[in-house]
Amino acid sequence: MNHPLSIREFVDLKALNTLGVEANARYFLDLEHEEQVPLALDWAADRDLEVLILGGGSNLVFAGEFPGLVIHIANLGRHWERVDGDEATLVLAAGENWHESVLYAASSGYRGVENLALIPGTAGAAPVQNIGAYGVELCDTLESVTAYDRKARQWCCLDAGECRFAYRDSLFKHEPGRYLITAIRLRLSRGRPLQLGYRDLEEYLANLPQKNLDPLAVAEAVMAIRRRKLPDPLQLPNAGSFFKNPVITDAVYEALKETYPEMPAYPQPNGVKVAAAWLIDQSGWKGYRNQRVGVHNRQALVLINHSGGSGADILALAARIRASVWERFGIELEMEPGVVGGDGLPSVSV
Repeated sequence: MNHPLSIREFVDLKALNTLGVEANARYFLDLEHEEQVPLALDWAADRDLEVLILGGGSNLVFAGEFPGLVIHIANLGRHWERVDGDEATLVLAAGENWHESVLYAASSGYRGVENLALIPGTAGAAPVQNIGAYGVELCDTLESVTAYDRKARQWCCLDAGECRFAYRDSLFKHEPGRYLITAIRLRLSRGRPLQLGYRDLEEYLANLPQKNLDPLAVAEAVMAIRRRKLPDPLQLPNAGSFFKNPVITDAVYEALKETYPEMPAYPQPNGVKVAAAWLIDQSGWKGYRNQRVGVHNRQALVLINHSGGSGADILALAARIRASVWERFGIELEMEPGVVGGDGLPSVSV
């Protein structure tokens, strides 16, 4: 079936980024069908335009206007394939709401993504960040992604190994813009163990009888915990966790532990992961607010756009926080969201 492009001009992107930052796209397309992908890319190439692939807008900061073509991933659809006993593969179109997809899987009795409930964004954006929460990462269940390779100018199917997943990292971050993801496949199971080792989750579920524990109960517990700790972007515009938890060397950790024995830390194969929220809190930023932007008063990882703040306002605050944490702990924080437009992340002397 032929689906012609419907490209609009000068489109306001405020409602399409969870920070609620004012920005405009020179050209804009709601991409609802896979066959539109090469047509849209050719349209932009013919006009020598940059292309921005936009999902739910939950993990980026608009630092200025976007002069090219914004392709908003809006294709929908989900179905089960390769159902085999307790195992099944859930196929999600990239434009599907991630949280709703988690609830769909959990309600169907399939386990694997219930700990990732209430993470904002779309299914297609989830592999880019290798989203994770409460002891689970997307790479634990992702089987493959369908994508258009803009470099090779052809469709491809990348399995989990080819996606080069790491902590909040993937191939798609190292080659930004190369792959336009249109669908993902999740390998789920009715029999796999529930992941309940994360402290907050374990405490929340402690009084629930074991016989009542199922993926939907876990998803509902995760939702309750997240709502208690994290603000709703519809009420307080934010981009979720703004900084990654840094991994430091064993030697650096041992030196810091002498001064800060209470510092939360988690051993990793390549060092020790420390809690960015704790570092920011100890540096005096939790609850900070100026006229436009601030830091959430219950979760220091979350930067808030309180009153018409710009992307530059958010990035300037992030730069001050990074500099402060470096000065106190000698640890450099890395931002999670990507930056679109402007000059990118303000430089920080470290």
